[in-house]
Amino acid sequence: MRDAGDKVHPVKLYYRIGEVAGLVGVEPHVLRYWETEFRSIRPQKSRKGQRIYSRKDVEKLLRVKDLLYGQGFTIAGARKRLRERGEERPRPEEPVRRASNAMRGALLEVREEVLSLLAELGDPACQASKQAD
Repeated sequence: MRDAGDKVHPVKLYYRIGEVAGLVGVEPHVLRYWETEFRSIRPQKSRKGQRIYSRKDVEKLLRVKDLLYGQGFTIAGARKRLRERGEERPRPEEPVRRASNAMRGALLEVREEVLSLLAELGDPACQASKQAD
């Protein structure tokens, strides 16, 4: 395997965090931080709880490092670039938030419609509900 500097690294199935940190050229805490920011970086854990990185994980980390340090992208910009290339999945909270807001709006419309119908029927509970709003 070669990194951005064309260094040849030993080809192994799995690497530990210290080895990956050396290969990528960053400290282990940076790798752990990138795991929280990039959904595509998810190393497996050994039975002892140690992070075990595959060759694909190492290649992704090298791309992330190049985007951040080589090309000057921000974390958000690097995430967007990886998403455009199909290498990063979108964060789930955005679609969930949009769906939640749409659902809330629809429920509020239904509520108003029900209150309107109850008011037409002269329901006293509806009168109290409108005064509470």
